[in-house]
Amino acid sequence: MFSLSLTPAANHLHLLSSAYFPVRIPISSFTIRSSSSLQEVEKSSEPSSDRKELSSELYASVPLPPIKTSKRVVLVRHGQSTWNAEGRIQGSSNFSVLTKNGEAQAETSRQMLIDDAFDVCFSSPLVRSKRTAEIIWGDREEVILTDSELREIDLYSFQGLLKHEGKEKFGAAYRQWQVDAANFQIDGHYPVRELWARARNCWDRILAHESRSVLVVAHNAVNQALVATAIGLGSEYFRVLLQSNCGVSVLDFTPHADGGSPIICLNRLNQTPNSPVASGSSGGRKATKRIILVCHGVSEDNKASSSFLEDKPMNILGVIQSQKVAELLLDLKVTAVISSPKKACVETAVAISRVQEAADCLGADCVPRYVEMKQTNKLDVENIPDHFKQDVGDINVFEPGWLNKLNDGVITEVWNQSDEAWKSLLNEMADEKEPEKIVVVVGHPAILLGLLGQCLNLTKDWIGSFHLDAGSISVLDFPDGPSRRGVVRCINYTAHMGRWSIPITRPTVDDEEF
Repeated sequence: MFSLSLTPAANHLHLLSSAYFPVRIPISSFTIRSSSSLQEVEKSSEPSSDRKELSSELYASVPLPPIKTSKRVVLVRHGQSTWNAEGRIQGSSNFSVLTKNGEAQAETSRQMLIDDAFDVCFSSPLVRSKRTAEIIWGDREEVILTDSELREIDLYSFQGLLKHEGKEKFGAAYRQWQVDAANFQIDGHYPVRELWARARNCWDRILAHESRSVLVVAHNAVNQALVATAIGLGSEYFRVLLQSNCGVSVLDFTPHADGGSPIICLNRLNQTPNSPVASGSSGGRKATKRIILVCHGVSEDNKASSSFLEDKPMNILGVIQSQKVAELLLDLKVTAVISSPKKACVETAVAISRVQEAADCLGADCVPRYVEMKQTNKLDVENIPDHFKQDVGDINVFEPGWLNKLNDGVITEVWNQSDEAWKSLLNEMADEKEPEKIVVVVGHPAILLGLLGQCLNLTKDWIGSFHLDAGSISVLDFPDGPSRRGVVRCINYTAHMGRWSIPITRPTVDDEEF
């Protein structure tokens, strides 16, 4: 049985309210000290130099400031820069500018966000991000606010070096930067730890601004840190939540009933101008094994929603959504499609497999490629005990934050079911006879959300921190194999649906929801 190597989330202080969730940390093994606006939980002993796993040093944010009204924050990474293209280590240096491709990426993001009524834009002061912000902001009258703490990670002596130069000049330090970034030290600094502290400080100013819809344009590492500190993840999650050039991530903040830290949902992660399934590295390494989570299209008579337990075929919009997913995955060589036995999931899985099998059969002599199809009840919620079902009601599973409306018993059952499904998927991926493997998973949205949590090695307390729309995909890469940590390439990607896509931001109806 395989498991991922990220530090268990039971060691995190997750903050969905003003109170901390219980933290199971052996007192004898850790010391706690104040560090800027963070509490740092640090192992009393240094990690060994040959340790291959990520460090278990954690950073847990203090509660975020309370808010009066719902707020949506859209994070965008800058477009490709000259130093990106050259393979140089940029850090917080300010010598690179956008390439022509970077300008085009920023323009694509502008078009993606053109109908969004942002109240304010925060930007890093570095030229590559500020220019990206100017392109996206367009002719809006409001002044772009620059914040120095939104600059990219400070990498000190590393900055300006080509990657091979860093390897040659710094040796073991460069290796640690690659495999143990949370504990990486240079010139007397711990850059990733400093970055997490800065990101947490930024949230105080962003959330304090009197606005409902906020655009933030910054950088790869700092945007990772902003996402992680918002939902309560420590610095060991660096390079796990991917941020591509001009990738868009969306965070929803909802006021808490008791006036404490807001309830937070990562609505989507890394919606990129380019295809999220195109070849490329994940966390700096090429992934040979990948799981793609697909949310089925909408069902009949559901008005773009789906009850928690019903079993209905897709309506015409759902059919279009499933076909769009199939087209997005067209150029991949999918090994297997695994689905729930529910009608909407099976229909979506069949659409994907048919396109896959026909993709390589364009010539007269070509033989269709076989894609294995499997069904499993582990990807469905049918096994939830009957006494829970009456508490579920007619839940809209495509409404942001819907899982937070369920009682703890139902959430526990969903989480346990997703745990079983995740273990089965890891076994599916572990076959050494297939060095490259892509598995598409079509399941109930609740189970897919649980699978995201399982990949990130979280607990059930995080399951309401993510969101999926109908017809969306989420991509999980395993550059070090399925027995090691996963890299999340994107969550809730919907750009492939074109005119049927859910907008990045949407007008707010009232103070309670988006």
